[in-house]
Amino acid sequence: MAEKIIRWGMIGTGNVTERKSAPSFNKIENSRLVAVGNRTPEKAEDYAARHGIATVHKDPFDVIRNTEVDIVYIATPPGSHMSYALETIKAGKPPYIEKPMARTLEECRIINEAAEKRGLPVYVAYYRRSLEYFKKVRSIIDGGSLGKILHINMQQYFAARPEDYESRNLPWRVIPEDAGGGYFHDMGCHALDILFHIFGDPLEVSGKAINMGGLYAPEDTLSATLVLPGNLIVTGGWSFVTPKPFQKDLVEVIAEKGKLKFSIFSFKPITLFTGDHKETLATIQPEHIQMPHIQSIVSELNGTGSCPATGETSAVTSRVMDIITRKGRSSI
Repeated sequence: MAEKIIRWGMIGTGNVTERKSAPSFNKIENSRLVAVGNRTPEKAEDYAARHGIATVHKDPFDVIRNTEVDIVYIATPPGSHMSYALETIKAGKPPYIEKPMARTLEECRIINEAAEKRGLPVYVAYYRRSLEYFKKVRSIIDGGSLGKILHINMQQYFAARPEDYESRNLPWRVIPEDAGGGYFHDMGCHALDILFHIFGDPLEVSGKAINMGGLYAPEDTLSATLVLPGNLIVTGGWSFVTPKPFQKDLVEVIAEKGKLKFSIFSFKPITLFTGDHKETLATIQPEHIQMPHIQSIVSELNGTGSCPATGETSAVTSRVMDIITRKGRSSI
């Protein structure tokens, strides 16, 4: 039986769509991007002209109502994710939502409950789950060559961006109404999600979030302790105001028989230490980094595969971010 063409509609035309995601829709077999919309019509028209998209909608909700659209890619800031997702589900179509899935766990729950009632899947752009780099990390862990995992430490220290100093025109990523929080919501979510995908969902979470830089309102410095299955303790630290010379993107896995080091964003070669042996493992990233993930969605909709990032898995990450940033244990 021939597979059907999955017809995508896209809401939002930001940077993530230019190279990371949207080009994949037309490069994957049995997949087409047929409509685009933006709350600023001129942006939608410009995007469609540059990328050869047939239909432009001045009202983003018209992308959802378009009868030629099978699935809606919601590529907007998290503040609008829930409203677009609920309307998409109401129309009987699955949403593909940029990460984080929503601003809070409660918003994730509302989306998931609506989808469950309609019998629809929810997909989320935690695309690291589909990348060969992290599949390799998972295969090493699952393969058992390291023995029992004893501890994991995650360090993500990044410099403030030039736009963070523009107090009268701050980027949406540090406006909680739009983003749900600060850069931790935008970047830390990727780190947490892939951690849970590889090692299992957390059993306990505690954290602390403060603002050290004073550049914007939400937190810019965070720490957390998590307990994963097998009583595996994870310690994590995030800073988004670190001087450039001291930036770091590192996950270090300590085990009985060795150590594993990898990154979340820089994709530095994976380093495996076992005994006196050191092995460096490099992988090639796809031209469009979301392409393998989008392929998994197309395959699932055609009954030939499955997408590893769902509304339910993504809600776990949002729950953990809520705890770390809003409900973490207080000092005694």
